[in-house]
Amino acid sequence: MKAGFIGLGNMGQAMARNLIKAGHELTVYNRTRSRAHELAGEGAVVAASVAEACAPGVVMTMLADDIAVEEATFGKERILGALPAGGVHVSCSTISIALARRLAESHIHRGQEFVAAPVFGRPLAAAVAKLVVVAAGPSGALERCRPLFEAIGYQLFVLGSEAAAATALKLGGNFLIASMLEALGEAFALMRKSGVSPAQFLEIVNGLLFKSPVYENYGKIVLEEKFQPAGFTMRLGLKDVRLILAAGEGAGVPLPLASLIRDHLISGIARGHGELDWSAVSKLIAADAGL
Repeated sequence: MKAGFIGLGNMGQAMARNLIKAGHELTVYNRTRSRAHELAGEGAVVAASVAEACAPGVVMTMLADDIAVEEATFGKERILGALPAGGVHVSCSTISIALARRLAESHIHRGQEFVAAPVFGRPLAAAVAKLVVVAAGPSGALERCRPLFEAIGYQLFVLGSEAAAATALKLGGNFLIASMLEALGEAFALMRKSGVSPAQFLEIVNGLLFKSPVYENYGKIVLEEKFQPAGFTMRLGLKDVRLILAAGEGAGVPLPLASLIRDHLISGIARGHGELDWSAVSKLIAADAGL
């Protein structure tokens, strides 16, 4: 099918490449034009503007934060104004619940449809089309976009007609990952100071208690301190934790652990670790333990 794609960062470019490989006719746009031109040789049409990327009638966005999504959507010659009636905007970004609701309402008023389809997975997973897609929105739009979801991921979960539900689930999932990183850092520090190998500790607890690829993959990163290149930077992690706290406040749910993680991420960024992987929060925890 024909589709537009806006936002060709580490995740977006890999996703766009897999859409092309799956046979979709893709029109791509990125503010840094060189990223778009890298895909031209693989069959993508390079758009000169956001509006041009909307011409196919379905446009996907994979952008860093609320501000970037708002800039691409609202205003002259942006998605809202350029997408034809009946068109679909699919946001794969991790955004606030408030923005997801605003986008859904705004597209309805323009005779368009909005689907929130955030993804779980790091750039390596995106490169091999092993993302998990969590989607919500109008049923017809979801079915129309299913071939796109299947091209970028290996699992698709459909949550219903309310787009904000997918956003909430993604924030909840990221909260668990952030909490796991905090717990890993603290447990590893305790093991090191108790004379226990963190690698052996991880092997035992992940084999017996969790059996989780997330624990396995992030545990290896923390053990080897391979915080660069970052799959997800500490700055982006702080953005997500702030979104989690805002979601909790909006729903009347206190999230004291998220507040602790936010403060650790702020501390890490203040120490110059903002562009390291967010799992580098373990460095702060180790330093606090005198390691």
